[in-house]
Order: sequence, then structure tokens, then C-alpha cells
Amino acid sequence: MKNIAILAGGNSSEYDVSLDSAAQVEKAIDREKYTPYPIFVKGSRWFHRDAVGVEADVDKNDFSITVGGRKIMLEYGLILIHGTPGEDGLLQGYFELMGIPYSSSGVLASALTFDKSLTKKIVAGAGVPMAREVLIRKGEAADPEKIVATLGLPLFVKPNASGSSFGVSKVKTVEALLPAVETALTESDRVLIEEFMAGTEVSCGAMVAGGREYFFPPTEIVSMKEFFDYEAKYTPGMSDEITPARIAPEVTAAVQHQAMNIYKFLGCRGVARVDFIIRDGVPHMIEINTVPGMSSGSIIPKQAREMGLPLSGLFDIIIEDTFNR
Repeated sequence: MKNIAILAGGNSSEYDVSLDSAAQVEKAIDREKYTPYPIFVKGSRWFHRDAVGVEADVDKNDFSITVGGRKIMLEYGLILIHGTPGEDGLLQGYFELMGIPYSSSGVLASALTFDKSLTKKIVAGAGVPMAREVLIRKGEAADPEKIVATLGLPLFVKPNASGSSFGVSKVKTVEALLPAVETALTESDRVLIEEFMAGTEVSCGAMVAGGREYFFPPTEIVSMKEFFDYEAKYTPGMSDEITPARIAPEVTAAVQHQAMNIYKFLGCRGVARVDFIIRDGVPHMIEINTVPGMSSGSIIPKQAREMGLPLSGLFDIIIEDTFNR
């Protein structure tokens, strides 16, 4: 059996969400094929904690742990860290240097997709419709009047490089723009300001593995709040996530093929999730998530179940595909 490191935690505001994802995957993973070892990452410390709470630090020289006097070589990195260092290419770089297979997109695709504005500029070359934007760097003076004149109101203000929903605001007045920028700067050193797009919000998984393309059924997102923020995502009853989405078959096909187009154009691996606003029947990309949540309430597990694919089966496909590369 393969020794699988399930990496969780990380250094972003979604630390606890990552732990939830890891706990669900550890329960679901096929114990006849894999021996899972949860590995917690926080800052420079990586460690394993067993069922009774005994901890063992990871030896990063060879990606091993010593448990009960026995050295265990970890053969695979199953990355479930949202944000840095699991979603921005840093952890991927370590595994590439060590020659250890891992579950997510590679270094380049991970680093690229973690930067929302840069990702939009790249996929614009593939003809993907998106919201207009203004990018503000830390230390730059922002002119609220000029931004509003360019993009209109309301606006969305979000951290440009972040794996979480923290720091995101919907701005309805000129006066609220600069405080929203300051909030976003607590999560990233650049802030993305985007025009508001009225329409239906959907999220769609995509995966290529074993020479096969997997088109996940889109999920329609109906937030009970102003938008699908952290509270709406993770608080029961604060949003409806309807799978499959209540959209026309031809729009479903357009969303699925655009998600796959973006996934392949950016060179992703494993499973990714692309978020869209459907405006006038056309899917406009919001962003792509290359380490999507895998908790019991997360979107990708729901879509996989709708396809008849349990979480254990999904990770069987991902692990076998990336082991064989």
C-alpha cells in the first residue's frame, strides 16, 4: 500500500476549512490501497498527529516521519491546503525538488492561478469573458471617484492573491471603497476591484486524468447574504448550493466546456473548480480554485456525488493519475 500524506492547515485564513477538508478525505480514502497520514502545516513546522494526539515532525530532507521508533517514508502528497503554501506553488516546488508525486496543479499553474488578476489576463487570450477590473498595489493611492467612473457601482473588492473568501467586500458607495481596499490589503498586498455583474452564479469542477476529461455538473449558488462570502460559504442555512444548477441544458454545456477550456489553457492538474456569473446566457469567469474545498459541505464532493463518483473514487482517480505521471 502507498503511504499518502494528507497535507492540511497552511498559513492562510482558511486554516480550519483545510482541516475540515482533510478530515473528510482521510475518512473517505480507500484503506485497501492507501495508508493515510495527516500532515499539519503551519509556518515552517510540518508534523503528523496520530489518533491519540502524539506528534511527530516531518523530516523534510526525505519527507518521512518516525512513529513509535519506526521510520515511515511518505510517498505521495495529497494537498488540501487552501491558500499559501498549498495553492500558490510553494509546496508544489518542494515536491518537484524531492521527486515526490502530488495531487494538485504544478508549480507554474499554481503560482499563476493564485494571482487573480494575472489569471484573468492570461485566459483573456482564450477568449474567456470576464468582469472589467482595476488593480491596486499596496502603497499606491487609489482614486475612488475615478474607479467608480470606470467600473460603476456596485463593485466587488477582493484580495488579489488569496485562497480564501476573507477580505472580500461588495461596495455600493464611493465612500465605502477605500475602507474595503484596506480590508482586502490585510489578506494580500494587491487588491482587485471588479465591476458588478448581474446574473446567476455557478461553480463547475473540471478534471483531466487517465486520458479522460471529467465534466462536473455545475452548482448554482444562491446566497442569503449580499454575495457568496465566507459566512455564506461555511454557515449552514446561509446559502443554497443547488446541484445540478437550474439553468438551460445549452448553458450547462457552455459552463462545463468553458471550465474545461480554462483548466486546460492554464495547464491545471487534479481537480479544479471554476466560478462563473452567467450573464445573458454567457458564462463570465470569476476565478479558478486549484485546491477546492473537500469538506462535507463543499461544492466539488457534491458535484462528484451527482456524477455517481464518491469522494474515495475521486481521489483514487487523482492519486493513480498523478502517481503514474
